Amino acid sequence: MEGFLKPSDTLNKTRKSTVIAVEAIVGTGALVGLNQLWYADYPRSAFHFINDNAEWLQVDKAGHIYSSYHLGRLGAEMLEWSGATEKDQLIYGSGMGFAFLTAVEVLDGFSSEWGASTGDIIANASGTALYVSQELLWKEQRITPKFSFHTTQYAQYRPNVLGSSFAEQILKDYNGQTYWLSVNLHSFSKGSKIPKWLNLAIGYGADGMITGRGINNELFLMSKMERSRRFYLSLDVDLTKIDTKFPFLKTIFSVLNTLKIPAPTIEYSHHEGFKGHISYF
Repeated sequence: MEGFLKPSDTLNKTRKSTVIAVEAIVGTGALVGLNQLWYADYPRSAFHFINDNAEWLQVDKAGHIYSSYHLGRLGAEMLEWSGATEKDQLIYGSGMGFAFLTAVEVLDGFSSEWGASTGDIIANASGTALYVSQELLWKEQRITPKFSFHTTQYAQYRPNVLGSSFAEQILKDYNGQTYWLSVNLHSFSKGSKIPKWLNLAIGYGADGMITGRGINNELFLMSKMERSRRFYLSLDVDLTKIDTKFPFLKTIFSVLNTLKIPAPTIEYSHHEGFKGHISYF
């Protein structure tokens, strides 16, 4: 297993073919499944765009940046495992996230219920650009998008929109989602004694959202709920900076590094000001 997971020093054509085949099969299967589970119950329409940039206080757009970044990072790391050149990793690997999410936008565009979103496409491109630009500039990822989630009171009022189960709420309840930019401190001060794994994380989330634009919130709540943006400052850990000689552990650390660890956090909102959390996730 350890030998299998270790990246090849030179191009391994068998591995590269395997990566391409797996990406094609998984990507196609995901789109087909998404089409059947998500879009099949709604009528088709001519391809069209919508402007949803004002919805959900842009938490959904932060999610697109996060998703495209990590799908691209996964694609690049899989090509690295095959021994592909850095150029191929950046062009073909990191572009996987943008390509997949663009295909999802196409499905949205042909659905009468939704529509392709220019804001989503820009966010997808931004996530890919965040990965590629760091590789070109620093040859490493110093700033990593991360995710955390906690359940909220709002899903009970609109379970069909915000999720009726915990798994659905992780994807749909934007009130409980927090997106972070986790900055590795040592990478910006190479000669310092700062631990290589220590990060400072800046987070964004929102609260009080029953509907996308805040219209008719009072229909779902006994009293009008104030929608508000939330900003966070916290400590974090870059698991990929933890030294280990075992490829299996490196793989586990790479996967888990998509999540922000619970840690003491300072929160700010316009309505409530500053408040602290002993541990926030």
